[in-house]
This record gives sequence, C-alpha cells and structure tokens, in this order.
Amino acid sequence: MSLRVAQAIAAKDLRTELRSRSAVSTVLPFAVTMLLAFGFALGPDQLLLSQVAAGLLWLAALFASVELCHRSYQAEAANGALEGLLLSPADKGAVFLGKAAAAFVQLIILLLVTAGLVVVLFGLPVGRAPGLLLLTAVLGVAGLSTLGSLLGLLAVRSRSRQAALPLLVLPLVSPVIIAATKATATLAQGSTDGIGGWLSLLVAFDAAFLAAGYLVFGHLLED
Repeated sequence: MSLRVAQAIAAKDLRTELRSRSAVSTVLPFAVTMLLAFGFALGPDQLLLSQVAAGLLWLAALFASVELCHRSYQAEAANGALEGLLLSPADKGAVFLGKAAAAFVQLIILLLVTAGLVVVLFGLPVGRAPGLLLLTAVLGVAGLSTLGSLLGLLAVRSRSRQAALPLLVLPLVSPVIIAATKATATLAQGSTDGIGGWLSLLVAFDAAFLAAGYLVFGHLLED
C-alpha cells in the first residue's frame, strides 16, 4: 500500500512538471546563469576553471534543488493540495517518499544537463571512472532531493517562506555537497584514493535524511 502511494505521488508530481515545465523554464536557466557568472568571475585561466569545476557543478545542483523544491510546494500550497494531502488517509511517510522520488528524477536530469555544460565550459574530465562518477551523482542528488523535499514543506508553512528554505537547507546539506564535490574532483583527476570514504559518507547522510523525512513529514504537514 505504501509503495503504491509513493508511486502515485511521484507520478503526479512528474506529470505536473511535464505540464508546467517549471524546471526547464526556471530552474535550469538559473543554474546555467550561475555557472556563467562564476566562469566570468574566475577569468580565462583554464587550469583554475578545471580545478573548481566539480565544486561549481555541485553548487549549481544545490541551488537548483532549493529552487525546485520550493516551487513544488509553493504550487501545492497555492491550489490547496497540501490540505488534501493532510486529510488523505494515505501514509504520510509514503507521500514524502513519492515527493522525494519525483524531486530526484527531476534533479538528476538537471544535474546531467548541467554537467554537460561544466564539461564544455570548464573542462571537467568525465571519461575516467564513469561508473563511479554516476554513482556519486546518484548519491549526491539523493541527499539533495530527500532533504529538500522535507524542508521545502517546512519553508512553505512558515511566514518567511522562500527566504527560509536556503537557511534551513544549507547547513544540513553541507556534508553532502562536500562529499560529492570531493568524490567528483578525485575521480575527475583519475584517482580513486579515498573515494570509498566519501561515497560511504554520502550513503550515511542519504539514509539519515530519508529516515528523518519518513518519520517527521506527517508532523510537519499537520503543523
């Protein structure tokens, strides 16, 4: 039953995105603009750009996830869908899993598109250990989407709304961004030294965010 609820919520969110194209029309241009701004600020030094490319990629993913999750909950709050979720007899933890899954799908697509831009603009090498790079992307995006799906609800329920979400997300998600950036930079350099530790850290935080979201999502929805 919980699995069917999660699948239904994820499918609903993805259908809504396909109709509105919010990620394509708003979130992706935001990430691209940020990358270009950093590129111009750092100058034409190709060596410097390649050294900071991994950090810029995950920084763009972070801000894209904040914007994506905020817009998702803002739309539901505006049309009364949150009240419908609250009154529904469905398992609220399963609702969270569905929303996190939909956010994951959207964010992984955005990350792959952004990664292509980073490769072209900043020379990030991705031909080395592509499997581990993909695993890093999956684990990093999982952390961003689960935490964003949890705190996005808290932000839309608060008075400060959009300003509250970055303040809530940034301190908690820092270990995920650091681990994903370190793993990506290490693999891009053709090395696997210490990669197991960074990936293990990502798995640990993903599991913690997923468990916390499953347990407290219903309480946040009721408040």
